[in-house]
Amino acid sequence: MVKQNILEKAEVLIEALPYIQRFNRKIVVVKYGGSAMLDETLKENVIKDVVLLKLVGFKPIIVHGGGKEISRWVSRVGMEPRFVGGLRVTDAQTMEIAEMVLARVNKELVSYVASLGVKAVGVCGKDGGLLTCKKKTAAGGEDIGYVGEITHVDPKILMDLLEKDFLPVVYPVGMDAHFDSYNINADDAACAIAEAVHAEKLAFLSDIEGVMRDKDDPESLISELRVSEALSLIESGHVGGGMIPKLQSCIDAISNGVGRVHILDGRTPHSLLLEIFTNKGIGTAILRDDAELYNTEDD
Repeated sequence: MVKQNILEKAEVLIEALPYIQRFNRKIVVVKYGGSAMLDETLKENVIKDVVLLKLVGFKPIIVHGGGKEISRWVSRVGMEPRFVGGLRVTDAQTMEIAEMVLARVNKELVSYVASLGVKAVGVCGKDGGLLTCKKKTAAGGEDIGYVGEITHVDPKILMDLLEKDFLPVVYPVGMDAHFDSYNINADDAACAIAEAVHAEKLAFLSDIEGVMRDKDDPESLISELRVSEALSLIESGHVGGGMIPKLQSCIDAISNGVGRVHILDGRTPHSLLLEIFTNKGIGTAILRDDAELYNTEDD
């Protein structure tokens, strides 16, 4: 039995080898959010995964949110979190809380990375002019306060950090032309950053398992999905709710040069490694129409 376990571990390593070779020195952007940010064990597993990616030759960048934690702190000061069309209404006081909470979460993640022997630097979209934005309005033109829409990404600070062997950890607060601070959706920030650094991979860690062919059937998970197929799913109504903007973000990222986009359930331990280093993966990989499939019917 012991020998069998050892052989199984060896097979896992061998299966990972071609992926390590293929993506060596390539940039991977990991968008980290959802419930996995609140569970300490899951948080530790995610950071271990990203650190392992770096140690085997990848160039990871973490982009994280903190929406649940922001809502908790907004409630603690006696305010009611309010959303319009999925966007947080962010007045001046809420913006101050959001920036404080995101900075705190950021440094916690930097500390986790450091504890595993890798040098990390936490930055926000204001640092080095990384994320320039303009005021965003909700559907129908409703004013939702200090919510930003990205207009420009200057990736120099990230490229410099990667060149110096640091792992960048980014939280999505940017500035407009008047240097006012804005809270930016973390998915949008991750997509924009992945496009700007020409990332080979963009991975979304959230509270969904991936894209389902039938949104009501958890057994219908799609392992690999071409852009044209993703568009068909949206148009046919087979995906709905919060999956539509996420899927559209994935399509836009690929259209703007990102190699592949992965949608993963961050609540599953080590989902990032399982998706990147195994033939089948456990989430959904979205790729260009002319890209090579990893999986075959015989896998």
